[in-house]
Amino acid sequence: MKFTLSILLTALLAFALCLRFDWWMVAVAAFIVAFALPQKPGKAVLAGFLGIFLLWAALAFWIKTQGGDLIAAQVARILPLGGNQMLLILVTGFVGGLVGASAALTGSWGRKLI
Repeated sequence: MKFTLSILLTALLAFALCLRFDWWMVAVAAFIVAFALPQKPGKAVLAGFLGIFLLWAALAFWIKTQGGDLIAAQVARILPLGGNQMLLILVTGFVGGLVGASAALTGSWGRKLI
C-alpha cells in the first residue's frame, strides 16, 4: 500500500511542480516523497522510477496524440530508434525514471541519515 501510494504521490507531485517550475523538479518531487514516506531504499528507488516513468511516458504519449506526431517522428529518426515513436516514448519515460530513481534513493538515504 505504501509502495503504491509512493508511486502515485511522486507522479502527482512531479506533475504539479512541473506546471510551475522546470523539468528537473521531478527529482525534487521524488526526493520529497522518498524522504517523507519511510521505505527501504530499494522500494524507494523503484517507486521513484515508476512514478516518473509513468508520468513522462503518459505525457509523451499525450503530446504525440495531440498533434505531436511530426516532431516525435523526426526525433525518432534522429535517435537510433528506426523512426519508432512508441520506442521514443519508452526512452523518454526511462530517462525520467532514472532521474526519479536517483532522487528517491537520495531521499531514502537522507531519511536514514537523520
